[in-house]
Amino acid sequence: MTSDRARLRAIAVAAMRARGLEPEFPSDAVAQAAALHAPPRTTEEPTRDLRSLLWCSIDNDDSRDLDQLSVAEPLANGDVKILVAIADVDAAVRTGSPVDRHAAFNTTSVYTPAMIFPMLPEKLSTDLTSLNQSEDRLALVVELVVSAAGDVTQSSVYGAVVRNRAKLAYNAVDAWLTGHGPLPPAAAAVPEMPGMDVQLRIQDRAAQALDRQRRERGALQFETIEVQHVFDGETLQEVRSQPPNRAKALIENLMVASNGVVARFLDARGFPSLRRVVRSPERWDRIRDLAAPLGDQLPPAPDSKALGAFLVRRRQAAPDLFADLSHTVIRLLGSGEYVVDPPGAEPPGHFGLAVRDYTHSTAPNRRYPDLITQRLVKAALAGHSCPYAIGELESLASHCTRQEDNANKVERQVRKSATAMVISPRVGERFDAIVTGASNKGTFVRVAAPPIEGKLVKGERGLDVGDRVGVQLASVDVDRGYIDFTLSRGPTPAR
Repeated sequence: MTSDRARLRAIAVAAMRARGLEPEFPSDAVAQAAALHAPPRTTEEPTRDLRSLLWCSIDNDDSRDLDQLSVAEPLANGDVKILVAIADVDAAVRTGSPVDRHAAFNTTSVYTPAMIFPMLPEKLSTDLTSLNQSEDRLALVVELVVSAAGDVTQSSVYGAVVRNRAKLAYNAVDAWLTGHGPLPPAAAAVPEMPGMDVQLRIQDRAAQALDRQRRERGALQFETIEVQHVFDGETLQEVRSQPPNRAKALIENLMVASNGVVARFLDARGFPSLRRVVRSPERWDRIRDLAAPLGDQLPPAPDSKALGAFLVRRRQAAPDLFADLSHTVIRLLGSGEYVVDPPGAEPPGHFGLAVRDYTHSTAPNRRYPDLITQRLVKAALAGHSCPYAIGELESLASHCTRQEDNANKVERQVRKSATAMVISPRVGERFDAIVTGASNKGTFVRVAAPPIEGKLVKGERGLDVGDRVGVQLASVDVDRGYIDFTLSRGPTPAR
């Protein structure tokens, strides 16, 4: 009998191929990876030896492809110097090589409940180009000084050799930061004084200052519901929601700041950049319609600061409903995309983050746009000309946007297949739900507990995103990732 994991693997492989993604590495890429026996030791740009610093990585519990490290130093005036080290993937993956061609085709790692389809062979992404604990690695370092008010007052980018002193995980660091658990063993084992506990507190304080400053500028603060599929060996046991995580927020804030520094660095050097943008909301009128019954009048034109203030008020007024509201607004904002920002041009900006300068640079093991950005930065540091023509970058930006969309669809489909496995015994049950999508592709709803999203196949007429309804689970199709509901109760007034 086929196990749950094996069945989901087969579904994932088929979904990858159906969406124009390659689930397996070609033979020449496999051969290239097999011929590598040690991490790269040299690179063209100047490097500093920063191995003595108390670097740590904080990532998912099961992550092995470690893209970045961080370390902090308090300054005499109350500011904090933050250093973020980003794995130098380009030193091992040259442009046009077989591994690079595969990465440029898929453009991203794809994460499904049963398996991961890495952008780079695991010998690279989890070993030779991963910032593994107790290993010397080449990196690009983004250095920024953060004031107590959360302003980035100084910044620079340079090459370095680094050494991860503690491989840490989000859940354990979150538990410690929030007073619900001990200092993670890997952090406690670092012998220096002051130790990793002090280091983490400093990073957390700086990250919170960055977060406050972005919120004041209009950055949108959401509470997203992440879903975890739990296996017992080869058997899928349950699907559960993951609560907000302070350690994740720490890393996210440092990465947003670092990506802004890299974008400005390239512009100052006269280089183009591949910007990550979310333009003005596609359905601002519907966002206004959602706010009106709740007592908020949003302006006629898209305004991130006004929307951010509305979200803060709703989190305070109805915290139990805020995750649903967050999910709805995210859907209405529309998806992000990659665009080229030529040197000297006005940056397109990112509506949701309320930042003018934003690129993707901090995950080159997992995302191809980050590897492109790394090559641009390294060329600037080495005094070379830009390695990409503007037209080439524009083609890459469009391709990366398309493939990211395809990867997201694969991940959603396989997550739904996994969820369908778990909830199939509950067909016929009724649930409270919220409408999360309404278009010519159909009407979709989400149930909070257990976390389920599916299509409304009966009674959907007249519904729109944000409506709260009662639904009945009508059927599931594991192989196709279909979860179908019928309407059991019409929309209720917003609270």
